[in-house]
Amino acid sequence: MAPIAETPLAGHTRFATTELDEARERVAQVFCPHRLDIVGRDRLDARHHHLPGARLSLNYIQYGAKTSINPGCLERFFLVQIPVEGSAAIANGDQRYHSTPRAAAVLNPHEPTDMIWDTGCRQVLVQIERRALEDHLSALLGGTVREPIRFEGAFDIAQGPGAAFRSLVNHMVGEADAGRPSIAPDGAAAGLMARQVESALLSGLLEAHAHNYRRFLHRRQPAVAPHYVRRAEEYIDATLDQPIALEDIALAAGVSARALQIGFRRFRNTTPMAFLRDRRLRQAHRDLSAGDEDATVTQIAVRWGFTHLGRFSVQYREAFGCTPRETLHNAVDSPFGR
Repeated sequence: MAPIAETPLAGHTRFATTELDEARERVAQVFCPHRLDIVGRDRLDARHHHLPGARLSLNYIQYGAKTSINPGCLERFFLVQIPVEGSAAIANGDQRYHSTPRAAAVLNPHEPTDMIWDTGCRQVLVQIERRALEDHLSALLGGTVREPIRFEGAFDIAQGPGAAFRSLVNHMVGEADAGRPSIAPDGAAAGLMARQVESALLSGLLEAHAHNYRRFLHRRQPAVAPHYVRRAEEYIDATLDQPIALEDIALAAGVSARALQIGFRRFRNTTPMAFLRDRRLRQAHRDLSAGDEDATVTQIAVRWGFTHLGRFSVQYREAFGCTPRETLHNAVDSPFGR
């Protein structure tokens, strides 16, 4: 396993402080509002180093003291926590386990999180945008991811694919420490390889750690979808905010409605109208997460074609693990925005 610096990402320091309130506020600016408390009488020695990318960020965090951390639901990102030294007790939804240098934590964003980092715990963290990971998995599966991705238990990074994932993270950190960061906020600044590096990390996580879609990744992939399916998808994406019927999609695709339904079922494991609904749900989620104080759930739902608010709420919760109102409330209440 590739070695890692004593203080990773030192050239990308955001802050170093002994003040609890400052540490809580500065960390929240990158992640999300949370409760942070010292457990016992240890002295706080907090540091946060941060290297942003287009779809993920690399981070190093230490608190020195034993700390209790309660962010609730992370909502918009997955968080992989890899202890460099020490351990942490993790509660994520109904899961309970300890993370160590041999067993990382992967926090599911749609489930509430509570953690206790032991004295001297130092961690490298990979923050992955939730939508980016869902889109990446959808591309791998050749169909839309409907249920939230849910990782299961501690992530074995001491052997097999988990060790390969850890080595890739260490390599990315090492390149950054050498002045050659492989990722950048817009991807372009790091060159053409940046997106490929991020994609390799997303694929590595999905391949290495247990989750509810993992078994589908090893199935034989279906043949490439025919042109009419892709034309239908392009038409749907271009007209999401307009009234669309199945016949409109079929006409744009150049086939009969029945042929279109058969094609979507075979090559996308869904129907054209379910595909349209899922795309609209993603747009509604994006708007609700923007934190606009003047926005309402009703306005956003109607904007994306959902006129039955009760059904919209049920479908939204199935897709994102929380209600539309909860997403909007959390986004508006955040003092830092997205």
